[in-house]
Amino acid sequence: MAYKKLGEEKREATKVEVEKLLQIDFIQEVRYTTCLENIILVRKTNNKWHMCINYTNLNKACPEDIYPLPNIGRLVDIVVGQNILIFLDADSGFNQIPMDPRDKLKTTFIIDNANFYYEVMPVGLKNIGAT
Repeated sequence: MAYKKLGEEKREATKVEVEKLLQIDFIQEVRYTTCLENIILVRKTNNKWHMCINYTNLNKACPEDIYPLPNIGRLVDIVVGQNILIFLDADSGFNQIPMDPRDKLKTTFIIDNANFYYEVMPVGLKNIGAT
């Protein structure tokens, strides 16, 4: 009985998350695809569910980015003494980078009744930090 309730709770959380992503044009529905990734729901500290996509297989197929991030310590030293310092939300920042049209279908994930792909770079990809 508790398993069924948990299943319905996760299904509803997935539906809410997908609707939110559709409204802000982060994802699009796709009918035919050759690549599908599974979703994972993780309970957050506020007891709500967070939807993650398991890109393990895609990350294994991607080559490592050979361009490292700049030295963060040096960048911090540069801004010392400046009047304004802005902190960006890294999670939201990734979603501002459009996916290359050739790679959109590689981000396809499946839920109960549909498949979707990302229009913007999703969190969880191997080289997202360097991007």
